Amino acid sequence: MRAIANRSKILYALTGVFLLGLIILGYRFYSNAQNWSGQRYNRHLYESGTLVSGGKILDREGVPLAQNEDGARRFNDDRTIRMATLHTIGDLEGYISTGVHTQFKSELTGYSFVDGLYNTVADGSGNDITLTINADLCATAYNALNGRKGTVGVYNYKTGEVLCATSSPSFDTRNRPSAKEVEESERYEGVYIDRFVSGEYTPGSIFKIVTAASAIENIPDIYSQTFTCEGEYNIGEGKVICNGVHGKISFEEALSHSCNSAFAQIAEQLGNEKLQQTAVELGFNDSSAAGGNYLNFASSKINLTDAKKLDLGWAGIGQHTTRVNPCRFMTLVGAIANGGASPKPYVVSKISTASGRSVYKAKTKLMDGYMSPETASKLKKMLRFDVEDVYGEWRFPNLEMCGKTGTAEVGGDKEPHAWFVGFSMREDLPLAVVVIIENGGAGSSNAIPVANTVLQEALKLYGE
Repeated sequence: MRAIANRSKILYALTGVFLLGLIILGYRFYSNAQNWSGQRYNRHLYESGTLVSGGKILDREGVPLAQNEDGARRFNDDRTIRMATLHTIGDLEGYISTGVHTQFKSELTGYSFVDGLYNTVADGSGNDITLTINADLCATAYNALNGRKGTVGVYNYKTGEVLCATSSPSFDTRNRPSAKEVEESERYEGVYIDRFVSGEYTPGSIFKIVTAASAIENIPDIYSQTFTCEGEYNIGEGKVICNGVHGKISFEEALSHSCNSAFAQIAEQLGNEKLQQTAVELGFNDSSAAGGNYLNFASSKINLTDAKKLDLGWAGIGQHTTRVNPCRFMTLVGAIANGGASPKPYVVSKISTASGRSVYKAKTKLMDGYMSPETASKLKKMLRFDVEDVYGEWRFPNLEMCGKTGTAEVGGDKEPHAWFVGFSMREDLPLAVVVIIENGGAGSSNAIPVANTVLQEALKLYGE
């Protein structure tokens, strides 16, 4: 009897281990099946490591950007559209890891936990994905960059829809550069990086928006102060060089004329802790602000913990170790336009089966943090004053623009990066824009024309 009892215990133990193994296997299958099905060795989806099966990718107007034709994956017939939308759509090999072909490959291939890839294999296609971007607007932005490295982004600061996202350099999927060309040619430097969502750049004077926000919230008499600019400002163990000699100017004039001397003085008044705190409240050092079906953009970074007085002065004008992501900074000016809150940017509008059944529809969600409505209102007036007082309304016809340029020094004998960030106040055109041209020179003379060209096209397409 004792032997039978011992055998029973062993049998129960083995049964328990078996059941536990089944539970673990089931959990792993539930958790990983979607990823397993999307591996490149799955010949239902890939051929020689290249995606060949999947639903259509469409722009917001229903224009096909990628689809299956005759057993192969084809991109749009227009070469400029192919190049302008490449980084948003992604290549078929997955080198552009932020593109839809990679980020939404399971949704695109139509995988479901119940049916797996049965419908994809049976029908030859998966789910269709409709994007928020307009292909023609992206093409306009790509042409406006005119072969220069950089990025242009436009989004609706009320809804979060990204209407334009183009990154340069790019390449034509019908004439892909060889690995040697990518490695050795300056023309293709960083070609697989989507600069809109993954780029990190010295901000230059666009960061003065952050310094101005900190001054509004921490220096009670900032609007009554005047600053003296003699072309440079001595601070700590060195000096900050200005872009001109502005004499005595007010706070608002300091921003519109982008006076380095004045903003170095403002940064000195704020101190390391307060300027850093404001930047963090505006989304710096936060890598968790988006994700999922929303754009997973790189974090903007700032660290003033050990900054000396001279470093702080340069940080106040965007020239210390601070780095910003274009998409992230676009949402910051979008928050100013939207009364202090910014919606999370997204490029996937909806996902539906081949038969038209809805699988996913995007919703507007606000990002965490940002600024008070009072601070946003004051900054909006100052950015409007920038256009009216310095840049000129004629440079943005019929747009009612607010904005700020940046000319970010990058060291050595290289030309500075050219920036423009801003937004239209028109009720029928609630759009914010960001432009950066790497080593493009002055922001006013180089980035503003690109921003205006793109927004004028948006006005034709969507203005009333």
